[in-house]
Amino acid sequence: MQHRRAWTYRGPMLATVIHAAHDIRVETRPDPVLRTPHDAVLRVLAACVCGSDLWPYRGVAPTKAPHPIGHELVGVVEELGAEVTSASVGDVVIVPFSLSCGRCQSCRAGFPSACDVVTFFGSTDRDGHPVDGAQGERVRIPLAQHSLFPVGRTEAEVEAAGLLPHLLTLSDVMSTGHHAAVSAGVGPGDTVVVVGDGAVGLCGVVAARRLGAERVVAMSRHADRAALARELGATDVLAERGEEGVDALRELLGGDLADAALECVGTEESMAQALGSVRGGGRVGFVGVPNGGPTLPVRQLFGRNLTVGGGMAPARAHMATLLDDVLSGAIRPGLVFDAEMPLAEAAEAYAAMDERRATKVLLRP
Repeated sequence: MQHRRAWTYRGPMLATVIHAAHDIRVETRPDPVLRTPHDAVLRVLAACVCGSDLWPYRGVAPTKAPHPIGHELVGVVEELGAEVTSASVGDVVIVPFSLSCGRCQSCRAGFPSACDVVTFFGSTDRDGHPVDGAQGERVRIPLAQHSLFPVGRTEAEVEAAGLLPHLLTLSDVMSTGHHAAVSAGVGPGDTVVVVGDGAVGLCGVVAARRLGAERVVAMSRHADRAALARELGATDVLAERGEEGVDALRELLGGDLADAALECVGTEESMAQALGSVRGGGRVGFVGVPNGGPTLPVRQLFGRNLTVGGGMAPARAHMATLLDDVLSGAIRPGLVFDAEMPLAEAAEAYAAMDERRATKVLLRP
């Protein structure tokens, strides 16, 4: 198998492995190598902990066996399989949280997260080979032809301009927040409610304003996140929840409700909050990973003519839309990172997010 490379074998690397609930370890693992002509090997510049990583960390999603974890990264291409022509050795690339072929019907339609052979970090690829987690020093990327997204800047340029955290959000949270806003049909002049003040919700604020929303109401009970939501473009913040939240919203809007809501949590309560916050004929975009049994009340949707759309964000498709605004500084989604730690302290990064001492932690190998 012919391939291109810019490094020689260096021995074991460090990577984050989840063993059980509240049991995160940084361990020595084999250095990744190309398994197929469609692979790439990257040196990781930055990874991070996602809110969805906390579901297995808290035990909500079971961990049946130890496995690598993490699905957001920016890296430098160090080795390419013979069939990968979309990037070159030395390129700085973003990798979306879901890996895709780029050729199937879903990919062609702009929904690579629904790819026929969609592959996730920490799982196995279509050939049965294990896939690394993103929270490591180096990572093998299967389906690299479509999954690598070059940013058109050198490593030195990215570092000098402070772009790394902003680029990293495109791998998941900014693309996901954007997907919520697009799915809710947010447009110029809209009033939008954002349910969830984690990194995705905060990026939803950015996305709603970027699409022209005139008023963005962030629902947050945490002073630090509420302040950041305002910095990112929220015009108002509400701490109330449930019916009290709906009443507070009506009071804020002079008796009206929002045109659209972004559901960025994934629980039954957050979906109910989003549905209750929009006017008749309103729209809800949902991107929270479903946990806690959220169900759609079809009778309510029917009676109020509500539209609900969304799901797993097609991050690879959204990157091309968002990249120029990140590079120009028009949007600064990397502000959602309020802590940075070395990879060796990954266990502390998880604990900090679990205990709400941090909104989102960036990890540097």
